[in-house]
Amino acid sequence: MVFNIFTKPNFIGDAAMTSKTRVLFLCVANSARSQMAEALLRHTDPDGYEVFSAGTQPDDVDRRARFALEQLGVVTDGLRSKSLDEFAGEHFDYVITLCDKAAFECSTLPGAGEYLAWNFADPATSQQANAYKHTLHEIHERIKMFVLVKSKR
Repeated sequence: MVFNIFTKPNFIGDAAMTSKTRVLFLCVANSARSQMAEALLRHTDPDGYEVFSAGTQPDDVDRRARFALEQLGVVTDGLRSKSLDEFAGEHFDYVITLCDKAAFECSTLPGAGEYLAWNFADPATSQQANAYKHTLHEIHERIKMFVLVKSKR
């Protein structure tokens, strides 16, 4: 199934527009990787980005993902799993998928200014002892690079 829900901008005049760059992170369950990415980007550059995450088949936020974030000192208040449908009609400067399945299902979102496909292993299916910490570190490194590159434009 391919989601194609971003059909109209969600702006009402200039007052509703934001100077922050809007980013939507997507994964299938919106329970770990996309939650980590949302919290990390918000933590890394809260003044520059308005950050959201969603899933094509949302599930509860994984407590292990929340714990890994908290261990890094990242605030997890307000993190909740959301369906992609919640963002119907909204415009995003960047839509970033964090797994191949979401990249395939969401490759044609017309509300995306720029589409990026990042692929990170699912820590929930990993046999690695510190899978969540490892995935968090990988996503954090990518987000720091993303912010650095985008700040140079």
